[in-house]
Amino acid sequence: MTLLAGLISGPAAFAQYSSSNYKVEEAFFGAGGELDPSSTNYKAQQSIGELGVGNSASTNYQAYSGFNTTDRPILELAVNGGTFNFGVLDTSVVSALTTTFTVRNYLASGYIVNLVGTPPKNNSGGYALAGMSSPSASSPGTEQFGINLAANSLSGPGSFGAAPVQIPDSSFSFGAATGDYDTTNEFKYVEGNTIAQSTKSSGTTQYTLSMIANINTITPGGNYGTSLFVITTPTF
Repeated sequence: MTLLAGLISGPAAFAQYSSSNYKVEEAFFGAGGELDPSSTNYKAQQSIGELGVGNSASTNYQAYSGFNTTDRPILELAVNGGTFNFGVLDTSVVSALTTTFTVRNYLASGYIVNLVGTPPKNNSGGYALAGMSSPSASSPGTEQFGINLAANSLSGPGSFGAAPVQIPDSSFSFGAATGDYDTTNEFKYVEGNTIAQSTKSSGTTQYTLSMIANINTITPGGNYGTSLFVITTPTF
């Protein structure tokens, strides 16, 4: 099974305040400092007299204070992708895999993360394992494919997965798993579902993607595989 990353970008604007007579690089209040003092030999950002730093927000607005900010929107997705192997599936025990991805965004109202791709398919006949249509527990002997973004502990694989981690901490980063994918030991997979989101600009959030697979006694034999895509989209 292969895991890949994708970004979907929307329209963005990063205009400065200017006219034919003046230009202000971002909105500035303070006793000194300059956003971009430079020459052919050096470049700097001066912060003398800085009155405040950090994020201020309400339901209607948000602002970033401090000289070392940028007016350019950022959306960043990093996936620890590659090829993953469940091994030989057995009716008596669940098989589990984990990997991680991180998201951060700046100057947007937030982001959403979707997971796209079919459940693992039989390479010879095209038969796919049954995706779990609602959050449910693992049930060895029942055909299932599901994921979550939570810490788990199951008989067989033991402890695996983790809740989202805010980097550097929860005062800077705000990403979270969505309701169907945030519960310990409950899994779901519906292609295209939103699995994580932030409702405002956020520093880095690290998500641990846990995947499980179960088969029953009539699941066709063979080699199974698929490609899953983690896609993030900004919201404005």
